[in-house]
Amino acid sequence: MQFIGLGSNKGDRLKFLETAIQVLTKSGVEFRSVSEVYQTVPFGPIEQDSFLNAVAEIRFWGTVEELLNCILQVEQQLGRERVIRWGPRTIDIDILAFGELVLQDEKLTIPHPGITERAFVLVPWAEIAPNYIIPGIAKTVQELKDALPEGELANVVRFDNHLD
Repeated sequence: MQFIGLGSNKGDRLKFLETAIQVLTKSGVEFRSVSEVYQTVPFGPIEQDSFLNAVAEIRFWGTVEELLNCILQVEQQLGRERVIRWGPRTIDIDILAFGELVLQDEKLTIPHPGITERAFVLVPWAEIAPNYIIPGIAKTVQELKDALPEGELANVVRFDNHLD
């Protein structure tokens, strides 16, 4: 199983999420399921608008490096600028898990670092794959979500619109 997280907090946030899915699909990424969209408080020290976040189960037939390159091209195509760490962005696409792979190098860490504390990832992920055991962590998505502090969960609210 392969999972990605999608987020946007700049411009037409929902449209950026929808366009990212469309472009990734044209690039060979098969979307098996996509969570509802959640509005979330931004992570990090920069004051900025709220994010829209979703998680998708995908199927990609290439390597994790090829998926990363595909994602980086889509982010660039949709105007992502990497100026400020944790700053505002038109689109942010993260590889959360890629099969049973556990990897840490200068370009990529799988599973994605920090997911155990990030409600904006765990809430939508638990919606589509609560029993998925994350490689290298050996806990289910639901277990990690249930371990989050109440305050973190309060920062993630289902958004009224859905991805097409």
